[in-house]
Amino acid sequence: MALTDAKLRSLKAKDAPYKVSDGEGLFVLVPLNGSKLWRLSYRFSGKQKGITLGKYPDVSLLDARRARDEAKRLLAKGFDPSTARKAEKREKRIAAGNTFEAVANEWFDNIKPRWVPFGIRPRMLSPFFVEQMRWAQRL
Repeated sequence: MALTDAKLRSLKAKDAPYKVSDGEGLFVLVPLNGSKLWRLSYRFSGKQKGITLGKYPDVSLLDARRARDEAKRLLAKGFDPSTARKAEKREKRIAAGNTFEAVANEWFDNIKPRWVPFGIRPRMLSPFFVEQMRWAQRL
């Protein structure tokens, strides 16, 4: 039997976490704290997999069903919905410019003008390094 919005609102926490199915792999998980979490179970390459679709009421019943249908379309095309979601998140992160490469390049551009050739500022060198250089010159 398909879930309704009234049924979702009436779900309460019990002694143990439990699931309430909507159909075609979509279900609501109600943990001990009473929150309602949308999950989707599916099989890909002979393995049982699952993805989280969000928290009710942030993700409505209609939105969860649409997400389930989109995941089923990906499965029909031969793609893993979990992998597709990870790739989408990675693309968003790269588009935002928060990659290690972008941060490292920005840091390098900021620090480069303060760098000087070796030997010009010996006071910046640690005493240990200076002693090593003196030892190496004696060889």
